[in-house]
Amino acid sequence: MNLKHLITAAALLAASLAGFAQSPIVIKFSHVVADDTPKGKGAQKFKELAEARSNGRVRVEVYPNSQLYKDKEELEALQLGAVQMLAPSLSKFGPLGAKEFEVFDLPFIFDNVQELHRVMDGAIGNRLMKSLDSKGIVGLAFWDNGFKEMTANTPLRKPEDFRGLKMRIQSSKVLDAQFRAVNANPQVLAFSEVYQAMQTGVVDGSENTPSNIFSQHHNEVQKYLTVSDHGYIGYAVVANKKFWDGLPADIRSILEGAMKDATKFTTEHAQSDNEEALKKIAAAGKTQIIRLTPQERAVWKKAMEKVHRQMEDRIGRDLIQAIYKETGFKPE
Repeated sequence: MNLKHLITAAALLAASLAGFAQSPIVIKFSHVVADDTPKGKGAQKFKELAEARSNGRVRVEVYPNSQLYKDKEELEALQLGAVQMLAPSLSKFGPLGAKEFEVFDLPFIFDNVQELHRVMDGAIGNRLMKSLDSKGIVGLAFWDNGFKEMTANTPLRKPEDFRGLKMRIQSSKVLDAQFRAVNANPQVLAFSEVYQAMQTGVVDGSENTPSNIFSQHHNEVQKYLTVSDHGYIGYAVVANKKFWDGLPADIRSILEGAMKDATKFTTEHAQSDNEEALKKIAAAGKTQIIRLTPQERAVWKKAMEKVHRQMEDRIGRDLIQAIYKETGFKPE
C-alpha cells in the first residue's frame, strides 16, 4: 500500500472513530404507568432536560405502560443491564431484599406531604438509597405520586366493609398485612393486569392514587372510590450501577442536574395531577366518591395500625421509630 493509500485509510479510520465517539449514550428508561401520570411526566421531563443539556450526547428512550417489562420483571432487567433506568414504586424493593423500603407501605404512617418529605429528603431517605448499592443499583431520586384511595364495587366506609373482598395489591408483605387487618383477601397482580381483573371480577377492588386510577380507567369498572389517604405511593428512580459508574464524569454530572430538576418538577405536579384526576373521576359519573370524616378515618387508622408492630421484625423497629420521631406519629 503506497503513502497515498495509507493516508486515505488513516483518514477513513479517523472519521469512523470520530463518528463512533459521537454516537449518543442511549438510556432506556422503562416504567409501568401512563405518560400522563406524575411518573410519566417526570420521565419525559428528565428526557427533555438530559438530551438538551448534553447537546445530543445522551438519548433517553422512555418506555411507558409496561411496554418492555411488567412490575415483577423490571428490576431484574435493570440488574442485568437490559435497561439502564427505572422508577419502580417503593414496594418493589422488598422482594429484591431491600425490605426497609416497605416502611413507606405502612398504613397511616404519614399524615401529609410535609411529613413524608422530611423523611425522604433527609438522613433516612439517604440511608435507604445507599442500601441499594449492594444490589447493583444506584438510587438517584425519590419521586412522588401521592396518597392512595380505595376503590371497590361496594362502598367502603368502615373497616368491616372490607370483609371477604378480594383486593389487588403490589407484591408487598406490608400491604398483604394491611388488608388482612381488615379481613380482606389481598391478591398480588401486575399493574397492567388490574383493569381486566376488575372487569371480570377476579378482584373486587384495589388501592391507588387518583392519577393512576383515572389513567388506567379503573374508575370505569369500580362503582365506589373512598378518599382515605391511608397510604403513599412513591417511586425511587434508579440506574444500573455498572452503567452509571461507567459514564464520563461530565455526562454523569449533567444527568444528576437533569434528575434534580425533573424531581422538583414531579413533586410540584403530583398533588395537582391527583386533585385533577379525582375531579375527572367524579365528573365521569360512573364512580361514587366517598369522603371519610375525620372520625371515620380515625377508625380505619386504629384498625390498620397494628400492621406497624407486625412488620417491625421485617422492616426494622429502629427505622419505624426513627420515622415516628421525625413525623411526630404517636401509636395508639
